[in-house]
Formats: sequence, structure tokens, C-alpha cells
Amino acid sequence: MRAVVVREFGGPEVLQVEEVPDPTPAPGEVVVKVHAVTVNRSLDLKVRADGTTRGTTLPHVLGVDPAGVVVTAAADVESARVGDRVAVIPHIRCGKCAFCTSGREEQCPNSRHIGVHRWGGYAEYVSAPAKNVVQVPDELGFADAAVILRHAPTAFNLLRNLAEVGSGEWVLVMGAAGGLGAAGVQVAKLLGASVIAGAGADARVESALANGADHGVNYRADDLSARVERITDGRGVDVVFENISDPVVWPKAFASLAHGGRLVTAGAHGGGTVELDVRRLYGRRLRIIGGAGASKRDVASALEAAAQGKLHAVIDRIMPLDAAADAHRLFEKGGLVGKVVLDPTAPRGVS
Repeated sequence: MRAVVVREFGGPEVLQVEEVPDPTPAPGEVVVKVHAVTVNRSLDLKVRADGTTRGTTLPHVLGVDPAGVVVTAAADVESARVGDRVAVIPHIRCGKCAFCTSGREEQCPNSRHIGVHRWGGYAEYVSAPAKNVVQVPDELGFADAAVILRHAPTAFNLLRNLAEVGSGEWVLVMGAAGGLGAAGVQVAKLLGASVIAGAGADARVESALANGADHGVNYRADDLSARVERITDGRGVDVVFENISDPVVWPKAFASLAHGGRLVTAGAHGGGTVELDVRRLYGRRLRIIGGAGASKRDVASALEAAAQGKLHAVIDRIMPLDAAADAHRLFEKGGLVGKVVLDPTAPRGVS
């Protein structure tokens, strides 16, 4: 099969298309013909640059969220059949820790990751544990399924489970035109919230508004907390959905919280080290909650909402497998609105 293989860490040029042996399923596994896999900043670009920080060994194939069709299944697999339309959930939980055995598998500290700790979906075929594949509704295309299942389950976990967003509350979504941010806007609306979209460029604000946000703020050009205060008639927001951790915009997002507000966070594209006003934290009875990952319930909620047309993927473009390096360069250049998806079934050189 053709796969994009990383044999040394570095720039986009290390992504080389090669012919490698087709995968065969180990016991409990299936092989999926990949029709779509997204490009991710944290789990693709950063692993490509230096995967040693995440325990990646070389040679390696990136791609954490492939979707496609089951072509082979091990003899002991009963949950998936050849011909099934599926998406691969990347987190391989240990199944033994206190979190896994108590139904909190999204908090498993021993989780391994497809596309990081084993070969992923930047390839024509990928193998995965059968327990990690979910059926894709017929109403959903493969590219849409890959994008939605990459981010929407995490958005459900952060907003519904951790922040406990209620109908009528105000939610500020940071990075609202990115993959996780776009999902956050939609999930917050599904939960009945009024949504303020924060993004770093006017075009990205407009994208978030088209995606369902009620208000938008360019936090690179405007005073974010001041704008939020005006929009909410001086009250502030009940929840900040944060996934950037930028030292410049974080303080303004934090200052946008109303008394008793909650900030939920999963992501650190902006660097990860930020200033925290502790006096404001305890004085206004605020909470900061970290919560990457998602549960089976969150995955099911995302698929159900998508099948009903209540949740949609925001895609900037779909590119062929041999354009993986160009896709990474687009991310590094910036300015994308929505996800970039690779399609290994597309003709070479066509995007």
C-alpha cells in the first residue's frame, strides 16, 4: 500500500509517500481502507517535528482519525464486519485502571494513541482494535465523519460533562474557527447556550458566525473582555471554552468570566504557559477545568447529532494523500478556515 512515512523528525519535507506492506489484523483487530483522515496541529505537526516528546518511534505513519470501510477482520472480531462504514477512535484505553473500570475511560492515564504510538491513517489502509471503530451513519460522508469525531466528542465532554452548560447560559468559544472551536460553537448551541465566538481574524470570526455563533469578536484586533462585557450587558460569560493557551489572549478570556464561571480547556496551540490572576480566581469563585478526551457516550452523541443534521463538519479543503507535506505547510502558514482532510482514494496530485 501507499503510506506517508516519517523516517526522521523535522519539517514537512520528511513526509514521504512510500510503498509499504499492507497491514494484517492481529487478534481483536480490523483493517480499514482509509477514505479520509484529518490533519491535526497537535497530533500531526508536532509529532512530525519531534515525536520523541510523545513517545513516537520511527519509522512512523501519522493520522489519528481515519474513516473508511472495513476490508478485513480477525477471526475473533464480532463487532465489525467487512464492508462496514466506520471511523476509528484513536484512544486505545488500557481497560484495567481505576478510571477504565469505573466508566471514566476518557481519563485513562495509560491510553495509547493511534497515529502517535502506532501507525495511523496517512495511508491507504490502517489496522485498529475492533473496539476502536464505530459505525458511520449512511447520512455522513467519510470526510465529515473524520472531522466530527476528531473534535465533537471532546466538545461534548468539555461543555456538557465538565462545564455542565445549561440552557440560557453564555459561552465564549476561543479559537472558534478551528477544528475544536467550530465543534465547541455547535455543541454549545445544542445545549441551549448563547455563544460568543472568539477568533484571531475577521474572516475566521465570520466563519464562526456562519457556523451558528450569536456574536463574534476578533481578539487580535479588539479588547476581548471589554467586548464580552458589552455583549452580555456587563455580566460576563458563564463558560469559557479554551483550546489555545495563548499568553496574550488567555488573560482576556479569563477576565470575561462572570461570577461563579467555569473555564474548560483542552489544547495549547498558543504555547501552553499563561498568566493566571489567582485573586480573581478565588474572589469571583471561578473554576478552571482541564479535560482532554471523550467517552463512548460523547462519541455516540456526536454521531447522533451529525446524523440528524444538527452538527456539521467545517472543512477548508480535501487533498490527496501525496499532498500531505503541502497540507502541513498550509497549517504552518496559517489562515485556514476549517479542517484539512487527506483522501487516500483521491487521484494523485488532485486537490
